[in-house]
Amino acid sequence: MFGVRGTGDTSGYGKLASQTYVQGSTERPFGSYFDSIADHLERALLAENLPFDEAVESVVVFRGELTLHVRREHLPSTARALRNDPQLRFEMCLGVNGVHYPRNEGRELHAVYPLLSITHNRRVRLEVSVPDSDPHIPTLVGIYPTNDWHERETWDFFGIRFDGHPSLTRIQMPDDWVGHPQRKDYPLGGIPVEYKGASIPPPDQRREYN
Repeated sequence: MFGVRGTGDTSGYGKLASQTYVQGSTERPFGSYFDSIADHLERALLAENLPFDEAVESVVVFRGELTLHVRREHLPSTARALRNDPQLRFEMCLGVNGVHYPRNEGRELHAVYPLLSITHNRRVRLEVSVPDSDPHIPTLVGIYPTNDWHERETWDFFGIRFDGHPSLTRIQMPDDWVGHPQRKDYPLGGIPVEYKGASIPPPDQRREYN
């Protein structure tokens, strides 16, 4: 159907399933400016009587990027410290992205927040993991107002509920849509597409030629 050669699969997806590996914690020194961020964040959290190790589950440095895995109940405090501390000044949150790892039992849904410090020209990423059975994360709209629509989109596509959001409704799918279409367990389904007289069936109804 799409001119694929060497395989009978014409779905465009190849029916391939790749293994996903969760990167382990990184030991100090982290390198670059990452140690400075961790040190200043630790002091800022202690000023709020919140130990660093209680707020941050792990620190991961991978491919030149720093990710702080934060416990969900401490996400607002951590984000506020990163924004307000003069030595950190992560003034901009570039949104929130959802990720679904169905085999990561008890941590199936992840929310990822890329932060940017315009003042210091630095970047850091916050990541929060929650189970399918309790997909609740505190909203960051009060700290980063531009996250409003981003959180709605992540709810729409992944089903992560951002507690305290002023209007957590669907933003791209119809209001009566059932399910969250970017989850790995969401059926491909679809509707036939007509293009220049040809009709292309949805992915789960396309033929295979063996």
